[in-house]
Amino acid sequence: MVPRRAGEDAPRLAWCGDACLVAEFGDVIDPRVNSRVQALGVRLATLAPPWLVETVPTYRSLAVYVDPWEGPRDEIEVLLTRLAISAKGEPSPPAGTLCVPVCYGGAWGPDLERVSLHAGLEPAEVVRRHSGGRYRVFMMGFTPGFPYLGGLDPALETPRLENPRGLVPAGSVGIAGRQAGIYPIESPGGWNIIGRTPLVLFDPGREPPFLMATGMDIRFVPVTAEESEDIARLGRGAAP
Repeated sequence: MVPRRAGEDAPRLAWCGDACLVAEFGDVIDPRVNSRVQALGVRLATLAPPWLVETVPTYRSLAVYVDPWEGPRDEIEVLLTRLAISAKGEPSPPAGTLCVPVCYGGAWGPDLERVSLHAGLEPAEVVRRHSGGRYRVFMMGFTPGFPYLGGLDPALETPRLENPRGLVPAGSVGIAGRQAGIYPIESPGGWNIIGRTPLVLFDPGREPPFLMATGMDIRFVPVTAEESEDIARLGRGAAP
């Protein structure tokens, strides 16, 4: 591990075995922290050093997988530190923008009332605030194509379910604490489901298989059940 000294802008570096170096930029969910993560990933990909295998971003850190035979540790640490410092303060450009149609409430969003009660807001106001936000994909994980989204209105923060569901339908739009997300496939889950999108977030037969990517801007668009069914039937990639 190479600890960050007080007053430095460099990330804290920690080796996880011989082939993975983690650069940590903070310990909170914050757009500025995540922007530094994204910026380092972009700079590494652009430079493409011979030892680079791949990078995996999280909210606050970047895991850099390396070929240990292609570069000594000291060289890799020095380059990561230099790139991270030089990118400080530079906003990472969005990797694209996607409008996500969502049918809120009812069978599509069984936890909308729970979020409404917790927030002390009418369901319609929950929908207005949720769809009025501007989100960014901070990281991907949990299941293939699951986007962890930053930008949720603080008034909508709601704890996870005490008893997770055994099966959450694909396309379910959820809230967990300060996080927002979308279930790309059927899976167990404990997030508050407030709606569902007809978009297919993960399709192994599609190239690329993921509809979303880290760094993308996301906007939710309320639609009726009929409109949602039309979008699903026509296979549209985004709401008009």
